[in-house]
Amino acid sequence: MKHLKKFLLSTALILATTLPSLHADAQQAPKTVTVEWVYRVRYGGHDEWFNIFKKYQVAILERQKQLGYVKDFTVYAPSLHTSEDARWDYRIIITRATDAPPGQSESEVAKQLFTDQAAFKQAENRRWELTTNHWDLPIHVINLRAAE
Repeated sequence: MKHLKKFLLSTALILATTLPSLHADAQQAPKTVTVEWVYRVRYGGHDEWFNIFKKYQVAILERQKQLGYVKDFTVYAPSLHTSEDARWDYRIIITRATDAPPGQSESEVAKQLFTDQAAFKQAENRRWELTTNHWDLPIHVINLRAAE
């Protein structure tokens, strides 16, 4: 009985000292930044462009996700059409960790994943030849409650 009381007391002390810090850690969500990549592709080049994009860029994003640098990403394509001046073919929304480990940039990951860098660069150059317009845009969610 004496050992049980001692065990319970020590357990209570451990919980009393660790629970507040665990609660504080749970309240602090990891810091992220969201970026949108938007591409317009030359007519007739969509399939080739997307195959190159999947082979290289999606593989890089997946590896960065495994490493914790990218938290998530989603690839979008339009379901209908719009005017030519507003046309886009692919949007990629990427949520990146702002506290990513050093040395996990896209080019460094690409070097690790694709040992044939000449083939990688040739395919990426071709993808850019097929791209007629592109932009990267940091985006953020507006907290509507904070705006009240």
